[in-house]
Amino acid sequence: MPELFDPYLIKSLKKDKEFLEKSEIPIITVSASYKEDLKKSHGYPDDDTIGDVVFSRAHYSMAAGIAIKAWGNKIDPNKAWVVDPTNYVSHKNWSSITFTEAVGKTLARHPILKKLKDIVDTFGRSKLPILKSITPPLLYLTEHIHSPILSLHIAAGNILAGQGKQIVQVITDPHVREEYVKYADQKNIIFCVFDESTKIEFLEKATNLGIQADPNRIFVTGPPVDPRIIKARNKKIPWRNGLINLCVTTGGLGTNKNEIQAILEQLLPELKKEKPKYRLLIYSATHLDIQNEVKNLAKKFRVKISELDEPNAKLRIIYHPQLVNANELLIKYGFPWADGFLSKPSGDMAYDAAASGSFILTLAEWGEWEEKIREIFEQKDISRKANTENIVPQLKVLASTSGKSQSWIEKAMNNAHSIDSLFLNGNQKIIDTIKNLRKIKT
Repeated sequence: MPELFDPYLIKSLKKDKEFLEKSEIPIITVSASYKEDLKKSHGYPDDDTIGDVVFSRAHYSMAAGIAIKAWGNKIDPNKAWVVDPTNYVSHKNWSSITFTEAVGKTLARHPILKKLKDIVDTFGRSKLPILKSITPPLLYLTEHIHSPILSLHIAAGNILAGQGKQIVQVITDPHVREEYVKYADQKNIIFCVFDESTKIEFLEKATNLGIQADPNRIFVTGPPVDPRIIKARNKKIPWRNGLINLCVTTGGLGTNKNEIQAILEQLLPELKKEKPKYRLLIYSATHLDIQNEVKNLAKKFRVKISELDEPNAKLRIIYHPQLVNANELLIKYGFPWADGFLSKPSGDMAYDAAASGSFILTLAEWGEWEEKIREIFEQKDISRKANTENIVPQLKVLASTSGKSQSWIEKAMNNAHSIDSLFLNGNQKIIDTIKNLRKIKT
């Protein structure tokens, strides 16, 4: 058992282990240290003010979305359970977790360092210290699981596949890194991929590396999206006139901070006009510095920041020091409300925005996979690149009509509402894949 000092965290570890062992769909991810929410979920005392170490909203929100889909109307550990071994890294190894987050945030907030990030992506991901740190709790949590385990993060999937565990590895993006094919020739791992093109890329990459991958063990499922986000589209009417509801978002590492500031420098003065054309909701996630920057800009331009439960307010901010809570606030207040999202084209926010029936204006990409995501939604005419230095003129053009024609905003939202089922049914297809494998194994 990992060496933990918090007695309630030790109890949570034992419960998580028990739930995973009896669950029909045990789900493993690597996203954040949401220890306080974890203790709360098991009925133990928690502190809502302690900040999480966060690597990614995506790997949490997608894993949670699959569990919610499996549960139906009521949380049921027998049906599905999500565990992140980051929560149980021992005290002596904890510095590797904070170091990894610090490196990620530094790279995410300084575009000039992107070349360094690309080097890390290409050569160093498999050697990051976090991998050694999450291995002991991961192996402890899964030691008695002999049924298939659903992995939402390649690090966890590879560690377990190397131990001979039965793994269903989800490749959430339309992009295949070398790490994904490392164990592709082993019969104890199968893959759920984004689309047919991703499957072809997977097979090509494996061939180039001299690895024999069986195409019959690669299943096209589409991306996992929280069912509550998909549900939000049902009551959303494509924008035609009036105020445009815009959600401006960052990610788990605080990416695009400078672009968000540039956008707000232009949009906040618009909110002071006699007849404003926009309402803004800023998702600063778990990043206090981004929330403070928004507050400073609001003070500079004399725009009132309203409470989240005021949907007609000019300006609101979503912030919480803990990832689970921040994500829940975004699902509750962001996706049902927003006509459009200004976001990097990430494998969580772009999928979620489109699935919710919104248009997307994309900020700078954070890797080759996000370039592919941007291209996919541009081809579907749901997304355009944001002109961050001239966002107001761009929005004016996108909202304009000629004669009886639709504006691009209305057209893009209609396209989002009629998006391929591939982008809406990923959760169920992934669930069906692991259930079918479980039947074969039993």
